[in-house]
Amino acid sequence: MKSHTIQQTSNTLISFFIFMLGITMGFAQISDKQSAELNLTDKELPFDIFWDVKAYKMGNKLLDVKAIDKDGKLHDVKAIQNSDDASILDVKAMVNGERLPIKLIIKKNDRFYPVKAIDKEGNLIDIKAITENGEILPIKGVSKSGNIVHLRAIREEQIFYNIIAMSPEGEFNHVKGIKMLDNPVETIINGVSIYAHVKSIK
Repeated sequence: MKSHTIQQTSNTLISFFIFMLGITMGFAQISDKQSAELNLTDKELPFDIFWDVKAYKMGNKLLDVKAIDKDGKLHDVKAIQNSDDASILDVKAMVNGERLPIKLIIKKNDRFYPVKAIDKEGNLIDIKAITENGEILPIKGVSKSGNIVHLRAIREEQIFYNIIAMSPEGEFNHVKGIKMLDNPVETIINGVSIYAHVKSIK
């Protein structure tokens, strides 16, 4: 009974954050820049705070999450806090001085939904977790609960790592896919059909 009550409370909080996200994102019809501006509270920070995005599994070391371009170069993936409210943060790939949106894209013959960064030309950039031995793990949207799509880094034998964001002070949020519409295609960004947005959620 206690577990059921906790789950109900968790679902209520998630639903509230999704509702707030829907307001700020204009039901996926406004740009990421506009969304970020709408997410600001009255108290803006004098500079952005960058949260590290990691893959996590109980009893294992945290794994780095990186964007990997076509040349194999690694780029940081960050959740970006620009106000004193850290409940919902944009997650971006930091590629060559640009902050590229990271989204779940429409799957084709894949079992799960791929997680990709998208550049201005519509090119897709892989988002991967990297083990301490240099093993590269795909990150996918593996299941859906209501409007929430659960992201996992996938190792051999179906070993799943959760995706989290960590602040410089050691706080952490979950990194999830968020769907605002019932349609499979949430929106189109630079010619790429999007299944869900990727956000850091308290």
